[in-house]
Amino acid sequence: VAVGLLVAILYGGVATAGQAPVKPSDASGLSDKELKAFVKVYVDYQKIRRSYAPALEQAKDPARKKQIEQEANAKIKSSLDAQGLSVTRYNQIFAEVNNNPPLRKKVLQQVEEERKRS
Repeated sequence: VAVGLLVAILYGGVATAGQAPVKPSDASGLSDKELKAFVKVYVDYQKIRRSYAPALEQAKDPARKKQIEQEANAKIKSSLDAQGLSVTRYNQIFAEVNNNPPLRKKVLQQVEEERKRS
């Protein structure tokens, strides 16, 4: 599951191995608190991805790749936990944001503000 989490994250979203795709729901159901949590995790994820992706791509030893994946997954999980989001809820919000242009615009603005703060 951890490997699936990192691999999915490196390519655009959080998912776990064997998890069914998350269908977007009505974006109006998102609270400002959830959006702020999502934005923080998303920015953390981007930092983790930038930090770990080169090492993961360069690692030739399967044991080393697994170690790198586990370290990155632990950091991603920690960020999710700190913001009170599960992987499933993060995925739901991610899908909602991607399928709702006005919401996506709002979230992207918040992401830019969060990047400046962190």
